[in-house]
Amino acid sequence: MFGKRGNEGFGKAGGTIAPPPPAQQSSPSAPAVLVEPQREASRQQVSPPPMQTPQRRRPARTDEYYDTKAQVFSALIDTIDLSQLAKLDGESAREEIRDIVNDIITIKNFAMSISEQEELLEDICNDVLGYGPLEPLLARDDIADIMVNGAGQTFIEVGGKTIESEIRFRDNSQLLSICQRIVSQVGRRVDESSPICDARLPDGSRVNVIAPPLAIDGPALTIRKFKKDKLTLEQLVRFGAITPEGATLLQIIGRVRCNVVISGGTGSGKTTLLNCLTRYIDADERVITCEDTAELQLQQPHVVRLETRPPNIEGEGEITMRDLVKNCLRMRPERIIVGEVRGPEVFDLLQAMNTGHDGSMGTIHSNSPRECLSRIESMIAMGGFTLPAKTVREIISGSVDVIIQAARLRDGSRRITQITEVIGMEGDVIITQDLMRYEIEGEDASGKLVGRHKSTGIGKPHFWDRARYFNEEKRLAAALDEMEAKSKD
Repeated sequence: MFGKRGNEGFGKAGGTIAPPPPAQQSSPSAPAVLVEPQREASRQQVSPPPMQTPQRRRPARTDEYYDTKAQVFSALIDTIDLSQLAKLDGESAREEIRDIVNDIITIKNFAMSISEQEELLEDICNDVLGYGPLEPLLARDDIADIMVNGAGQTFIEVGGKTIESEIRFRDNSQLLSICQRIVSQVGRRVDESSPICDARLPDGSRVNVIAPPLAIDGPALTIRKFKKDKLTLEQLVRFGAITPEGATLLQIIGRVRCNVVISGGTGSGKTTLLNCLTRYIDADERVITCEDTAELQLQQPHVVRLETRPPNIEGEGEITMRDLVKNCLRMRPERIIVGEVRGPEVFDLLQAMNTGHDGSMGTIHSNSPRECLSRIESMIAMGGFTLPAKTVREIISGSVDVIIQAARLRDGSRRITQITEVIGMEGDVIITQDLMRYEIEGEDASGKLVGRHKSTGIGKPHFWDRARYFNEEKRLAAALDEMEAKSKD
């Protein structure tokens, strides 16, 4: 019954066929599935309950479970024709796999409870059509990061804290196969000759893979997940990351086309904040984004998204971030948004900010606004530019208007800790002024940090004239006055 079939239904047509991509679009004209009489009878004998939600917590898997799964999976691959399966939409393909797996379990007489059988069905469907053991974690919206350290160890970040998950892979070969499936979707590869790769999932989540021989204990996979529902400034206010008056101030900064650099450490929420600010870009502006892996999801109608490209196996064909930034200057952008500035492309971004592309934005890894300015200066030097230090600082002070500092505190919470203006030069030093700061005042009984956002008393920011040009000076004045009043309470 489970011998290789002919060209009918899902029998093997011969040869090795790569599995279909995980995300299959629904097709109303998908071919009908031919069901043999024996399979129909077996379907009536074994009728599993509806699939449970992937968010449930599973018990730890035993070695016996993985042995059973390996046997069933091997029989499934010998039975099914993956080329025929690829023609079906996702739901129909899942049903076909479930039917065949139920048949295999019945014929081989595996002793399994209904719940164990349902777990096995779900796992095998995920292996063939999705990302295997990662599927339940990807389905959970409360997870911020997934960190796989070889086949036997997976950590997740929930609520700002890192905990170990019960998820594990059959072996390192399965883990590497899933990594290859992920990166191949964006035209990249990871193997022994190219063991480091940055990629993204279809929802924009950031993926990094480092494989053996560089990763000694097996492939290391890191996924920075993005929420299905994109965060807004209003939600950041509810979470306590910023006050309502601070959120209004950020809205005005985005609206009046200030040149903004978002600074912060790893995991501090820089990309999330950048996504929030871009919501206040006018719909009639032409925006061009440059990223290593495309993560930003702007809602405006006139957006061009650019992404870097790594070199091919011969070491040729690389397109760097600097190439993208230089090219987008020829594309008539009104705003340029660089997902992450980490090298000499910062010089081209500053030049763009200073030559008519007001409202451009980018993110930088640094721990304070002052350190952010120093890092910009260092990255320009890394590009081999032989400019005097004072000239570089004059370019920086003439280009950047506002630095927004984001931080992840030790209790796992994320806060916008400073909104800082770049005023200009005084001698050889760049002058800045804070409009708002976050001050930690203590810790509550549960270990959560207690603090408050305070105004620094600046009544008229340096970008006041720009706000007046966009008819935002009254709202700006009201927000600053409200911040000042609350700071005195």
